[in-house]
Amino acid sequence: MRPLSLPKFRLLTKTWEYKKVYGQGKRLKGDQFTIIYTPNGRDENRLGVSVHGVKTAVKRNRIKRIIREFYRHNSLFIPLSVDIVFAVRNGFKPDSPTEVGQAVSKIIAKK
Repeated sequence: MRPLSLPKFRLLTKTWEYKKVYGQGKRLKGDQFTIIYTPNGRDENRLGVSVHGVKTAVKRNRIKRIIREFYRHNSLFIPLSVDIVFAVRNGFKPDSPTEVGQAVSKIIAKK
């Protein structure tokens, strides 16, 4: 497997997986999105992206792609065995993974 790939088993895909993270996870709130995370008991991290309030699927999917790209490049800096959900707020429309990185840096700096 390529070192920067993001295979499907590293993504949250089931409704119950999202519910578990939302129910048991800790939250880091920012202006553009909230990061929710919880231990998963596995040997790898898994990512989920939730986008609400964006009307068209094209725009929602673009936001998801940009966040996945940011995660793909920065997953080596995240501790193992964690499920992470990015819950995007209405109005956040990043143009690049760099914008997502800046928003994450602000959230972590507030913590």
